[in-house]
Parts: sequence; structure tokens; C-alpha cells
Amino acid sequence: MLFPSLAKSLTLALLATNAVVSALPMASHDDDDNSSSLTTKSTKTKSHKTKSISTDDNSPSATSSGDDSDDGSDSDSTSTKSTKTKNNKATSTAAKASTAAAVATGSSVASSSSSSGSGVSGSVFGYASLNGGTTGGASGETVTATTLDELTSYCAQSGALTIYVSGSISSSGSSGYSVKVSSDKSIIGKSGASLTNVGLSLDGVSNVIIQNLSISKVIGTDAVRVQKSKNIWLDHLDVSSDQNHGKDYYDGLIDITHACDYITVSYVHFHDHEKTSLVGHSDSNGSEDTGHLTVTFAFNFWENLNSRGPSLRFGTGHIYNNYYDNMSDCINIRKGAKALVENNVFAGSSSKGLYSVDGTGSAQASGNDFGSASDSIDSTTLSMEYKYSLKDAGDVASYVQSNAGATL
Repeated sequence: MLFPSLAKSLTLALLATNAVVSALPMASHDDDDNSSSLTTKSTKTKSHKTKSISTDDNSPSATSSGDDSDDGSDSDSTSTKSTKTKNNKATSTAAKASTAAAVATGSSVASSSSSSGSGVSGSVFGYASLNGGTTGGASGETVTATTLDELTSYCAQSGALTIYVSGSISSSGSSGYSVKVSSDKSIIGKSGASLTNVGLSLDGVSNVIIQNLSISKVIGTDAVRVQKSKNIWLDHLDVSSDQNHGKDYYDGLIDITHACDYITVSYVHFHDHEKTSLVGHSDSNGSEDTGHLTVTFAFNFWENLNSRGPSLRFGTGHIYNNYYDNMSDCINIRKGAKALVENNVFAGSSSKGLYSVDGTGSAQASGNDFGSASDSIDSTTLSMEYKYSLKDAGDVASYVQSNAGATL
């Protein structure tokens, strides 16, 4: 009587083991489809010394995403966002009964991983971090533009979209081609991506990020035009023309006009141009612009330029940790505008560092190294609504020259 019972037990055990082996591959497949993923986004890592003003979850010193993320520090730092990874559990009694069998057959449960989908390096900081923040096309699909027609079509689409620009896109027209960008877009250049005689126009839109792109020689119009728009982050761009033509042959490199708000311009290399960056387009537009035009300029490299670094009318600017090399007329605060100007460096033949062409602008200036450039403007008291960190002026030249531009 003992032997039949033993045989029955052995048979049941074998059946259970077979059930485990057959069930576990299905568990692994379900895990690939349904498990939470470990999301990791990284950019180059650089060490740097910062002078902390204040920090919160959006400041570079409080996040691993880097200075580029929230306030200024670098976008070449590492940004990592993790979510818990869950392993789907086999629900059959057989699977629960024999973990050892699963290991022996190599059928261990696998976890999956994916990118964040946004494609943007670092985290937004400065004014663009306010008013709900700036996320661009993070919640949408991802596409790649390799031609002017593709870029124009993708930028015009409604809804969130991340648009990678690959290769060189140009226009042969006698005047620049302006691509209209709709709301909720991230436009990100792949390595070496460039636009020639092709500019980007943001008119009456919100929540746009443009990053890691070279834009040059846009005839008769702006390389990047932003008007009547909110929550715009322009980051790690190289914008230029040449100085072989009259000053009106090209227009601005980055112009921000018509009551824009919550704009951050960071890690941009402006070079070889006449009229560089205008904030507020006309002395007669105070009725629209007063109380608006809130813009942060941080960690930008201004090189071989004539004027407007920036020129600010009516609005409020925060201009910090910029490096100016051979720029004639740098920061011009006019028509009642105010600016907080901190830890910038002026080198080469820069002549007018900080001034007000009409005597109506004012600034709170500290920690700047003006070199031989002039500093002549009325004082004011001004503070920012966001947290940020400052680099010492002595570190600005090397840091900005190494990191500004389409370097991601």
C-alpha cells in the first residue's frame, strides 16, 4: 500500500515542476509589457563650483539633473530619474511552489527599461520654470526631421511632440525661411544638426523648448523670434551670422517681444553678429509690454558682437553668469526696465558693460567683473521669484566657453 502512494506523490511533483517551466516564460513576457520601468536620462557630467543662493527641488544643487536643470548650473551634469521596478509575480500554485525550478531553467522574471521620452537634457530653470513650468513635447510622440518640409510640418502640428532635427537643413531663398512653431513642442538637434537661412518663429504659443541646435545666417529675419508667448526655454543653441554685411542684412539672433513672459535663454553661444538679442521691440509699445517681458539670461557666451546683449525695454530681466568677449555694447536696460545683473564677466574690447541708453532703466548689480567695460546705470532693488545658484565670477569664463552652444 505504501508504494502506490509514493508513486502518486512523485507524479504530482513532476506535474508541478512542468507547470512552473511552462508558466514562467509567460510571466516574463507580461513583465516586459506591463511592469514599471527604470527610467534613466543622462547627459555629460562636469564638476563645478557654485555659490549657493537658495535651493529647492528645481535648483541645480538640489537635483542630480544638473545645473542646467533648474538654475543654472550645467546641462552637462547627470540627470537620473528612477521609478521602482516591479516584477510580475506568477499566480499559479506551481510557480509559487518552485522558484528553484525557475532559476534552474533560466526563466527568471525580467524587468524592462525605457527612456523618459522627452529627449530634453537637464531641467528647466529661471523664469521658464515658473507659471507651471516648461515641459515642451514631453507628453507626446517623438519624430525626426531631416528636411525643411518635414520640420515645417512637424512644428505646425497641434499637441505635444518632440522633434529631433538631424543633419543640415537650409533654404536657398534671398530672405530667410521662418518655420512656425506651435505650442507644446520640444525641438532638439542631434549632434551636428544645423539650420542655415532657416529661423524658428514662436508667435502666440506656450510651452516650447528648443535645445542643442545651430542656427546661422538667417537673412532679413530673426534666427529665433518669440512674441506673445509664455513658458519658452531656449537652451544650448549656437546662433550666428557674419559681420560682412550691413547691420540690417540680418535681424536679431534671439528677439523676444510683445509681452512675452516666463522665458529662459541659457547656454547659448551668440557670435559674429550686429543686433544680437532684443527684449521689447519698440519704445512706443509700453501699453502692451509694461508688466511683462520677464526673461532670464544665464550661462551664455556673447562673442564678437556689436550690441543688444540683451537690450531690455519695459520688462524685468535676470542676467547672470554670462561671459562677454569683444562685444561693443552689452547690457542695455531702457524704458523703465529693471534687471538683476550678477557675476557676469566682460573681456576683450567690450566697452559698454551695463548701461541705460535713455537713462530710464535700472539694475541691481553685484559680483560682476567689468574689466575695462563701463558700468553706468541707476541702482534698484530686485529679487527673483525662483531659486538659483551663482558661479563665482572667476569661474565664469572657462565654464561658459566650455559649455555654451550646441554641445549636448
